[in-house]
Amino acid sequence: MIRINLLGTPKPKNKRSRVAISAPAMELGEVGSPAMKILVALVLLGVGNGWYWYHLNGQATAIAGNMRVAEQKNRELAGVKAKYLERQKQADNYRHRVDVIDQLHKAQTGYPVSLLNTIGQTVNGTEAVWLNTMKTQGPNISIQGTALSADAVANLIANLQKTGYFKNIEIKETFQDEGVKDMQAFQFELTCEIDRSKS
Repeated sequence: MIRINLLGTPKPKNKRSRVAISAPAMELGEVGSPAMKILVALVLLGVGNGWYWYHLNGQATAIAGNMRVAEQKNRELAGVKAKYLERQKQADNYRHRVDVIDQLHKAQTGYPVSLLNTIGQTVNGTEAVWLNTMKTQGPNISIQGTALSADAVANLIANLQKTGYFKNIEIKETFQDEGVKDMQAFQFELTCEIDRSKS
């Protein structure tokens, strides 16, 4: 059997004698040598890199946790936003309906309504006069009715003039109604012009 001595130490002649084995040694040189400085710089760089990686890893973990929380909140807020948009749509529909109703109310107070109100109040405020028909042709109005006396017709004309809503009020015809047997009744027809500056 062949034995090779790799340690480079002489083989002891006596088997019982102790052999001193020397381990390979690395010479670093002096403390201020360039090899020592490079070694210290590499160790410091490794420690710095390790600390920076640990710091970045902690930040990445914190960001991932914050992202999970933010996504959960985003899902919750998406539900709230959907409810808010639905309520907003309902409020807009309600507001639109109210606006339409307000416009209709304003339209009711326009020219035709005020004309009918004025004539109705004037006829109701005149005793012994009833209105049968009323026709408008542009600015002119034709009023036909029944009165218990000629004085009642005259009172109606005076009351229409007092409103300031009508001008050029004329009696077109008046005659006693022969169809009424129990009392005296007059049929009359008036024409007048609406004063647009007052309406």
